[in-house]
Amino acid sequence: MSSHDGQAPYSGTLYIISAPSGAGKTSLVKALVESVADIRVSVSHTTRQMRPGEIDGVNYNFVDIATFEQMVAEDVFLEHAQVFDNYYGTSRVWVEQQLREGVDVILEIDWQGAEQVRPRMPGCVPVFILPPSREELIRRLRDRGQDSDEVIQRRFSDAVTDMSHYTEYDYVVINDDFDEALTDLAAIMRARRQCREVQKARQGELIRSLLSE
Repeated sequence: MSSHDGQAPYSGTLYIISAPSGAGKTSLVKALVESVADIRVSVSHTTRQMRPGEIDGVNYNFVDIATFEQMVAEDVFLEHAQVFDNYYGTSRVWVEQQLREGVDVILEIDWQGAEQVRPRMPGCVPVFILPPSREELIRRLRDRGQDSDEVIQRRFSDAVTDMSHYTEYDYVVINDDFDEALTDLAAIMRARRQCREVQKARQGELIRSLLSE
């Protein structure tokens, strides 16, 4: 994966994972990080209220709107977007540091954020997660037990819009059976690590020694 600013090529890969609300993205990413080595999830900055059980700096970096707007003005974010009346952003410096250290990074962002990241990080790998059906998506939204019918309907409507952007992604994973979807996600990442470009960055010394006279 090439650096966009002329520095040494990244030896880590940036993955963009997007999905409509209710597709199971968060659970899949959590399981993926636990099963595949050297992968970290970027911790986003957000202006939304902290929920019970969440930890600042672990689940999100919680900031107020004024701080977030200042960070946007200072070009701190690789991407930022408004989602459900709240703002979210990804630290550019943190992501680039991880990639240079050979760590793969996952961005859990929506299609709007992905549109901002792709031009700035041309070597990124975009993955979209889809539910197996509309009926299953609605069931999952309702089973959360957190939202009113009005909110569920709004989330479903937004989800349909989100799903229409799947064509902008290199890989599409259907989350019908959780274990199968997890296997598919892990396969994408393991295959990426064997690409010539990635191996050259990660195993450059070995390759040079093999080819030396």
